[in-house]
Amino acid sequence: MGTHILNNYIFKALDAYPYELEKATEAINYALSYNEKDTMALCLKGRIYAETLKDYDTAKIIYTEALAESINAFHIYPHYINVLLWNEDYEEAERFIDFVLKVKGSDKVELYHKKAVLFEHQGLYKKALIKIKLAKRFNYDSSNIYDLKESESRIKDKMPKKGKKKKK
Repeated sequence: MGTHILNNYIFKALDAYPYELEKATEAINYALSYNEKDTMALCLKGRIYAETLKDYDTAKIIYTEALAESINAFHIYPHYINVLLWNEDYEEAERFIDFVLKVKGSDKVELYHKKAVLFEHQGLYKKALIKIKLAKRFNYDSSNIYDLKESESRIKDKMPKKGKKKKK
Protein backbone atom coordinates (compact mmCIF):
# COMPACT_ATOMS: atom_id res chain seq x y z
CA MET A 1 0.00 0.00 0.00
CA GLY A 2 2.72 2.49 1.00
CA THR A 3 4.81 1.88 -2.12
CA HIS A 4 1.78 2.45 -4.36
CA ILE A 5 1.05 5.80 -2.71
CA LEU A 6 4.74 6.75 -2.80
CA ASN A 7 4.89 6.00 -6.53
CA ASN A 8 1.76 8.07 -7.16
CA TYR A 9 3.45 11.07 -5.56
CA ILE A 10 6.61 10.44 -7.58
CA PHE A 11 4.54 10.38 -10.79
CA LYS A 12 2.78 13.60 -9.77
CA ALA A 13 6.15 15.26 -9.11
CA LEU A 14 7.56 14.05 -12.43
CA ASP A 15 4.48 15.29 -14.25
CA ALA A 16 4.64 18.73 -12.60
CA TYR A 17 8.40 19.31 -12.88
CA PRO A 18 9.70 21.78 -14.11
CA TYR A 19 6.59 23.76 -15.10
CA GLU A 20 4.60 23.60 -11.88
CA LEU A 21 7.24 23.78 -9.18
CA GLU A 22 4.82 24.23 -6.31
CA LYS A 23 2.96 21.03 -7.24
CA ALA A 24 6.23 19.19 -7.86
CA THR A 25 7.66 20.25 -4.50
CA GLU A 26 4.48 19.31 -2.67
CA ALA A 27 4.42 15.87 -4.30
CA ILE A 28 8.12 15.32 -3.52
CA ASN A 29 7.55 16.23 0.12
CA TYR A 30 4.63 13.80 0.36
CA ALA A 31 6.74 11.08 -1.29
CA LEU A 32 9.59 11.69 1.14
CA SER A 33 7.15 11.52 4.05
CA TYR A 34 6.42 7.91 3.00
CA ASN A 35 10.10 7.09 2.44
CA GLU A 36 12.70 9.72 3.31
CA LYS A 37 15.38 7.75 1.45
CA ASP A 38 13.56 7.25 -1.85
CA THR A 39 16.18 7.90 -4.52
CA MET A 40 13.74 9.13 -7.17
CA ALA A 41 12.16 11.69 -4.83
CA LEU A 42 15.59 12.80 -3.61
CA CYS A 43 16.79 13.13 -7.20
CA LEU A 44 13.85 15.36 -8.08
CA LYS A 45 14.45 17.43 -4.95
CA GLY A 46 18.10 17.78 -5.94
CA ARG A 47 17.10 18.86 -9.44
CA ILE A 48 14.92 21.63 -8.04
CA TYR A 49 17.79 22.92 -5.93
CA ALA A 50 20.29 22.64 -8.79
CA GLU A 51 18.35 23.56 -11.91
CA THR A 52 15.84 26.04 -10.53
CA LEU A 53 17.33 27.54 -7.38
CA LYS A 54 20.99 27.24 -8.51
CA ASP A 55 21.85 26.08 -4.99
CA TYR A 56 24.52 23.59 -6.02
CA ASP A 57 25.84 22.88 -2.53
CA THR A 58 22.43 21.79 -1.26
CA ALA A 59 21.83 19.77 -4.43
CA LYS A 60 25.17 17.99 -3.94
CA ILE A 61 24.18 17.05 -0.39
CA ILE A 62 20.83 15.68 -1.57
CA TYR A 63 22.40 13.69 -4.41
CA THR A 64 25.10 12.19 -2.19
CA GLU A 65 22.42 11.22 0.34
CA ALA A 66 20.49 9.44 -2.41
CA LEU A 67 23.60 7.73 -3.80
CA ALA A 68 24.54 6.57 -0.30
CA GLU A 69 21.18 4.83 -0.25
CA SER A 70 21.82 3.14 -3.61
CA ILE A 71 24.86 3.51 -5.84
CA ASN A 72 22.72 1.84 -8.52
CA ALA A 73 20.38 4.84 -8.67
CA PHE A 74 21.50 5.42 -12.26
CA HIS A 75 18.95 8.19 -12.81
CA ILE A 76 20.94 10.40 -10.42
CA TYR A 77 24.31 10.17 -12.19
CA PRO A 78 23.80 12.74 -14.98
CA HIS A 79 22.18 15.27 -12.66
CA TYR A 80 24.87 14.94 -10.02
CA ILE A 81 27.60 15.28 -12.66
CA ASN A 82 25.89 18.41 -14.01
CA VAL A 83 25.92 19.96 -10.54
CA LEU A 84 29.61 19.19 -10.15
CA LEU A 85 30.34 20.78 -13.53
CA TRP A 86 28.18 23.86 -12.87
CA ASN A 87 29.88 24.29 -9.50
CA GLU A 88 33.30 23.86 -11.16
CA ASP A 89 34.13 20.87 -8.98
CA TYR A 90 36.10 19.30 -11.82
CA GLU A 91 38.30 16.92 -9.81
CA GLU A 92 35.29 15.61 -7.92
CA ALA A 93 33.38 15.20 -11.19
CA GLU A 94 36.24 13.25 -12.76
CA ARG A 95 36.57 10.94 -9.73
CA PHE A 96 32.82 10.33 -9.68
CA ILE A 97 32.61 9.59 -13.41
CA ASP A 98 35.60 7.23 -13.23
CA PHE A 99 33.98 5.42 -10.30
CA VAL A 100 30.50 5.04 -11.81
CA LEU A 101 31.94 3.88 -15.14
CA LYS A 102 32.89 0.75 -13.18
CA VAL A 103 29.35 0.23 -11.86
CA LYS A 104 27.75 -2.65 -13.72
CA GLY A 105 24.75 -1.47 -15.72
CA SER A 106 25.65 2.22 -15.78
CA ASP A 107 25.05 4.08 -19.03
CA LYS A 108 28.56 4.18 -20.49
CA VAL A 109 27.48 6.37 -23.41
CA GLU A 110 26.12 9.05 -21.12
CA LEU A 111 29.06 8.83 -18.74
CA TYR A 112 31.72 9.11 -21.44
CA HIS A 113 29.73 11.98 -22.91
CA LYS A 114 29.75 13.72 -19.51
CA LYS A 115 33.49 13.12 -19.27
CA ALA A 116 33.88 14.80 -22.67
CA VAL A 117 31.89 17.77 -21.37
CA LEU A 118 34.12 17.84 -18.28
CA PHE A 119 37.22 18.04 -20.48
CA GLU A 120 35.51 20.68 -22.63
CA HIS A 121 34.93 22.79 -19.50
CA GLN A 122 38.64 22.52 -18.80
CA GLY A 123 39.65 23.44 -22.34
CA LEU A 124 41.06 19.95 -22.97
CA TYR A 125 39.44 19.59 -26.38
CA LYS A 126 41.52 16.69 -27.74
CA LYS A 127 40.78 14.64 -24.61
CA ALA A 128 37.10 15.59 -24.95
CA LEU A 129 36.98 14.29 -28.53
CA ILE A 130 38.56 11.00 -27.43
CA LYS A 131 35.75 10.56 -24.87
CA ILE A 132 33.14 11.35 -27.54
CA LYS A 133 34.63 8.53 -29.65
CA LEU A 134 34.43 6.20 -26.66
CA ALA A 135 30.81 7.18 -26.08
CA LYS A 136 30.06 6.41 -29.72
CA ARG A 137 31.72 3.02 -29.35
CA PHE A 138 29.36 2.12 -26.49
CA ASN A 139 26.28 3.45 -28.32
CA TYR A 140 24.09 0.58 -29.50
CA ASP A 141 21.04 2.54 -30.62
CA SER A 142 20.38 5.87 -32.27
CA SER A 143 18.96 7.66 -29.21
CA ASN A 144 22.19 9.46 -28.24
CA ILE A 145 23.77 9.97 -31.66
CA TYR A 146 22.43 13.51 -32.18
CA ASP A 147 23.72 14.71 -28.79
CA LEU A 148 27.12 13.13 -29.40
CA LYS A 149 27.45 14.67 -32.86
CA GLU A 150 26.34 18.06 -31.55
CA SER A 151 28.91 17.93 -28.73
CA GLU A 152 31.62 16.79 -31.11
CA SER A 153 30.88 19.69 -33.44
CA ARG A 154 30.78 22.21 -30.60
CA ILE A 155 34.12 20.97 -29.23
CA LYS A 156 35.76 21.06 -32.66
CA ASP A 157 34.55 24.65 -33.11
CA LYS A 158 36.33 25.62 -29.88
CA MET A 159 39.64 24.10 -30.90
CA PRO A 160 42.33 26.50 -32.06
CA LYS A 161 42.41 26.77 -35.80
CA LYS A 162 45.63 25.98 -37.57
CA GLY A 163 46.32 29.07 -39.60
CA LYS A 164 47.85 29.01 -43.03
CA LYS A 165 51.32 30.46 -43.24
CA LYS A 166 51.53 33.49 -45.46
CA LYS A 167 54.19 33.59 -48.13
CA LYS A 168 56.43 36.59 -48.19
